[in-house]
Amino acid sequence: MTTLIVTLPSDPADGAAGYEYLLTPDGSTLAEQSRAPLALLPQLGSSDEVVALVTANKLSWHRVQLPKGSLGRRFMSDAGAPRLRAVLEGLLEDCLLDETAQLHFAIEPAPDADAPVWVAVCDRVWLRAALQVLEQAGRPVSRIVPEFTPDGLAGELVVMGEPEQASLVFSGAEGVALWPLSKATVALLNWPATQAIVAEPAVAALAEQMFQRSVTLQQVGQRRLRALQSAWDLAQFDMVNSSGARTRKRLSESLRSLLRAPRWRAARYALLALLLVNLAGLNAWAWREQAALKTQRAAIADVLTRTFPKVLVVVDPLVQMSKEVDALQQASGAASARDMEVMMGAFAAQAPANTTPTALEFSVGELRLKGLKLKAEELDAISFKLKPQAYAASAEGDSVVIRQVGSP
Repeated sequence: MTTLIVTLPSDPADGAAGYEYLLTPDGSTLAEQSRAPLALLPQLGSSDEVVALVTANKLSWHRVQLPKGSLGRRFMSDAGAPRLRAVLEGLLEDCLLDETAQLHFAIEPAPDADAPVWVAVCDRVWLRAALQVLEQAGRPVSRIVPEFTPDGLAGELVVMGEPEQASLVFSGAEGVALWPLSKATVALLNWPATQAIVAEPAVAALAEQMFQRSVTLQQVGQRRLRALQSAWDLAQFDMVNSSGARTRKRLSESLRSLLRAPRWRAARYALLALLLVNLAGLNAWAWREQAALKTQRAAIADVLTRTFPKVLVVVDPLVQMSKEVDALQQASGAASARDMEVMMGAFAAQAPANTTPTALEFSVGELRLKGLKLKAEELDAISFKLKPQAYAASAEGDSVVIRQVGSP
């Protein structure tokens, strides 16, 4: 499944302006990176997805302790979402410069009800307009990810932008912070010498000059691919249309995580190995069963050819053996189970006294007795007693028919 990562611009209404985008076939490999007008963004298939990326300068981060009961099992359901948003508005009202009604909130994935949770905040009107522009262009967004998230205990310092307007971004367990790159900021930050500094190639030389040490290069595409692998999704509350859409989104995220996330790599390999082992086992079992069946058929054919040497070609051993036995019985003059005398004797031994037919019809293996007036229970009893002798008795009109159905 191909993923198109589109960086949301500051002015989403300007469709002619270039949109930065990335294409990845598997969520970890960069296939294409460029900038294009909205109408010229790559076309995707029905199974592909569009992910919107929100840059660091569009988000503010806050950590709050939610009241008990706010994070129930269905806290993001249609009924629970408005209540949770009202709680967030009350907790963050004094921390925000804008009116809370104009802002969009998103809480961290898998929040702990007993611990403070991170809340990302951005301009609600801007975000909705950006999503609507993409949807009108035929590229509806299935997920919204932040470029930086408050993850990692050690923290990371990234220098990005252009030399004239370079920025410093810190992301770690303490949150996400954005500053302009300057000597005063570097001195105030006092970044430990033991911790690495990551910089985009355009500002790598400036970062080394400011911090007086070497930096680790990182392309913009690499950083944004890593953002895609985050569990964060800012599409919450009114940015998700329905509970069904939320359910599909959660299932899609779970499947995507299982197929792509590095932490599931061992599980994927184990599952693949299990499937291969089972496939090999099934093939081995089928081969053994086929070999056993072939051996049994060969043994039956061998019995036939040893017992009746005149049989040179074996097609159906059981049928051929039955015919040869019948031929021997006829040649010796001995009665077989398919002869009329034997079938009449078997019936007479089980029939009620004074049961005499008015007429007989016989063909090999079938005896028809006419004129018998037997009750249903009497006929059932006769059929049951004849079964061990490989005969079946049934009523057809005014006749009782005895047939050979196998070998006794």
